[in-house]
Amino acid sequence: MADVIEDKIKNYRTAPFDARFPNTNQTRNCFQNYLDFHRCNKALSSKGQDSSPCEWYQRVYKSLCPMSWVEKWDGQIEDGSFPGKV
Repeated sequence: MADVIEDKIKNYRTAPFDARFPNTNQTRNCFQNYLDFHRCNKALSSKGQDSSPCEWYQRVYKSLCPMSWVEKWDGQIEDGSFPGKV
């Protein structure tokens, strides 16, 4: 399982098609992958497991989201004012 994930991350080029977000506007896709990365990271870290599978979500949101949004969301998480449930 980990080998398959590592291969996907290694061969990653850009965000693949996601049937949950079929429209051209990828704002929700960006936000959802940002949330998924932080939820995955939190869940695996709390169990003491390796969080490398979460890198997939990070690569996707970094390719879809403007960096200004990511910086703003990171600041909000640190401040405790982030609107999403992480």
